[in-house]
Amino acid sequence: MKKNNYCVIMAGGVGSRFWPLSKNSKPKQFLDILGIGKSLLQQTFERFEKICPNENIYIVTNSKYKNLVVEQLPKIAQNQILLEPSRRNTAPCIAYANYKIQKINPDAKIIVAPSDHLILKEKKFLKTIKEAFSFVENNDILLTLGIKPNRPETGYGYIQIEKEKNNKSPINKVKTFTEKPDTDLAKRFYESGDFYWNSGIFIWSLKTIMKAFETHLSEINSLFSQGIDIYNTEGEEAFITKTYSKCRNVSIDYGIMEKAKNVFVLCSEFGWSDLGTWGSLYEHSKKNKQFNAIKGKNVIVYDSNNCIVNVPDEKLVVMQGLENYIVVESDNTLLICKKEEEQQIRQFVNDISVKKGDKYV
Repeated sequence: MKKNNYCVIMAGGVGSRFWPLSKNSKPKQFLDILGIGKSLLQQTFERFEKICPNENIYIVTNSKYKNLVVEQLPKIAQNQILLEPSRRNTAPCIAYANYKIQKINPDAKIIVAPSDHLILKEKKFLKTIKEAFSFVENNDILLTLGIKPNRPETGYGYIQIEKEKNNKSPINKVKTFTEKPDTDLAKRFYESGDFYWNSGIFIWSLKTIMKAFETHLSEINSLFSQGIDIYNTEGEEAFITKTYSKCRNVSIDYGIMEKAKNVFVLCSEFGWSDLGTWGSLYEHSKKNKQFNAIKGKNVIVYDSNNCIVNVPDEKLVVMQGLENYIVVESDNTLLICKKEEEQQIRQFVNDISVKKGDKYV
């Protein structure tokens, strides 16, 4: 039943790889990265509204982004915004949401998704989620969405499936998880046909994921279980502040998915990207004849190819002789970086924070 469909949208990241457009004060999930008039968070919320009742959608974010969530999602109630006092990765935020939802509906089926992913084939995506909800309702499993790779990508984690004879279902048992591989390993994964990209989107019943926390992350489960009579009351904020101060930093992938024996993957294709980098945005952007992806009304380009340019409309930019570059200007901060070196942007941000303070990050 649709009333048992719940969604937890994780929106607490800082998006440092999208610097200088994404900054601590307003990370990428709150930005109109795609230039369509809606932020990534707004697009994600509207997508899940089609399969979950409005009141069943929860946003987990850092407490300093509360006003941004309220501003961008006026439909949701205060009780649907779960504010984290500090960043502790994905496992604690999911544990927090579990107990909030359990107080309201112990029979809930939950999809957990990041707020900043691109979904190009939305109808196919929604059909996939409905299939996933149906499967977890009748099976005691932890389900993740795996994306069929179309290239040997080194920027994503991979899921290896256990191939069973005569299994024509898109749902397979997970054999292994592998973090971002090097180029040679990514090629082997791609060519084998046994590996899928790890989308970081999870579907499970509330009962199954709570059982998994009790088994594999008992110390985190114990911390959050102490507030069983406090959730959805005035005392929740103080309890969560105290709990997070004791909570270790751990991802749901490392803490549960890589350890549990009942993990399955639904192999999918719906035009997915995690939009984690300028390079991934370039891949999904409209390009001109020189294969430049340009956002900005006053950009003049000479002898430049395969670049991504993102500047304010009022800024006049003249480029000459650049090949495979990222050029981004925001709030009087300019980044010029080779596309193949964009993994260094996080280091740039760290260095700037040390040398120049937090003003620019």
